[in-house]
Amino acid sequence: MSDDVQDGFVRVRLDLSYDGKDFSGWAKQAQGQRTVQGEIEDALRTVTRSKETYELTVAGRTDAGVHARGQVAHVDLPVELWAEHRDKLLRRLAGRLSHDVRVWKVEEAPAGFNARFSAVWRRYAYRVTDNPGGVDPLLRGHVLWHDWALDMDAMNEAATALVGEHDFAAYCKKREGATTIRTLQVLRWERREDGILEATVKADAFCHNMVRSLVGALLFVGDGHRPVDWPGKVLAAGVRDSAVHVVRPHGLTLEEVGYPEDALLAARSKEARNKRSLPGGGCC
Repeated sequence: MSDDVQDGFVRVRLDLSYDGKDFSGWAKQAQGQRTVQGEIEDALRTVTRSKETYELTVAGRTDAGVHARGQVAHVDLPVELWAEHRDKLLRRLAGRLSHDVRVWKVEEAPAGFNARFSAVWRRYAYRVTDNPGGVDPLLRGHVLWHDWALDMDAMNEAATALVGEHDFAAYCKKREGATTIRTLQVLRWERREDGILEATVKADAFCHNMVRSLVGALLFVGDGHRPVDWPGKVLAAGVRDSAVHVVRPHGLTLEEVGYPEDALLAARSKEARNKRSLPGGGCC
């Protein structure tokens, strides 16, 4: 599969953010629910006065209720349309889009760029408070309240068994034909000055529900319901454990997506499409 852009078109990169509260996730759905992709594609069609809808490809498809601060997408537009609208496109999108989704940058992408397959990592943050009084009302849409005191050191100790390249089948909602092998680069908790516990979760890619499942397992360790070695044992078992709770989406934010230098974009895109297997193991 090639990332060559069709003749007469130009690939455009969009950097964007959104509050996921009122969206049914990123991806367009046949049922007509409000989605981030649908909202932006409709706005693009309107502000460029186009009869066609040009489809967006995104770095990370977020679920319903999940937020994004550093999302990246691309769209292939006709050269003439891009030339006509490029200088005013950002401001026009700002005037057309709802206030819970913003496009911050629109620029021609370098050769070989693919928002999804060229990415080398995605970084998420999950925020939770164990304050017995609950969540600050001004943060309630972005912070989970956990009604048990949390031991951050125990959570970080448990997280060490999860970092690295593993088959995360035990922490993913299985999708037909999709691998669950991922390289988890960072899984770390810090307690901010305001008392909120913030998990940094960084990987080359994530499978469905992976971040929220990992957070759910670590919260069970932090509040004393499970021992420190339990998340690692769940991972090693390789099957979904009913005790692993998928935490609510509103505490999760896609913070940033990383890409290699321009000369390596095409090679990374090709590599990311290859099915993965663990050393000594069968295919995904």
